[in-house]
Amino acid sequence: MRRVTFLVEQLLRGRRLLALGLLVLLAGTVACGQQRPAADHSRSAYDRMLSLLYKNTVPTIQPKALATLLHEEPVSGRGNVLLLDTRSPAEYQVSHLRGARFVDFDSFRKLDLKDVARTRPVVVYCTVGARSEQVGTWLREQGFRDVRNLYGGIFQWMNDGQAVVNAQGPTTDVHPYSVLWRPWLKTGNPVYEAKK
Repeated sequence: MRRVTFLVEQLLRGRRLLALGLLVLLAGTVACGQQRPAADHSRSAYDRMLSLLYKNTVPTIQPKALATLLHEEPVSGRGNVLLLDTRSPAEYQVSHLRGARFVDFDSFRKLDLKDVARTRPVVVYCTVGARSEQVGTWLREQGFRDVRNLYGGIFQWMNDGQAVVNAQGPTTDVHPYSVLWRPWLKTGNPVYEAKK
């Protein structure tokens, strides 16, 4: 029995030594500057969430830059941006960016774009930019050279103070996609059904 007790004590002592060795090794790597980088607190929670959603397959355009481009375009005659709203019919009916063409996300691969020059600039958007990034990736696969995704989608567009419209004209209504996404819309009126 003494021998068994002695063996158990040796085993436990060996585990303690192993644990102590691992702690020393860990402390050594931290001391050598191998610690984890500090969290990035300079970006908003929304920006951090978008960085997790986006696959970076399509370049983004900031809402202000798109607003400037859309405002200057008729005057300068540049580009004629094709603006595609890639949400659901219900979302589009509540509101959309002025001049946007509706493309149902559920059937975007059936979109007929054979008459659109592959050099024409295209900007896609949805609620936050995740679905539209998928459409943008597909457009690039179809040969479109200048495709951009509206950073933050219609939420960021509204949060930055840009205007949206519906069939009746200017509105502050925005379809929030779901109650889970609703908190990211800081300005505007969350509406799930278009007003008749």
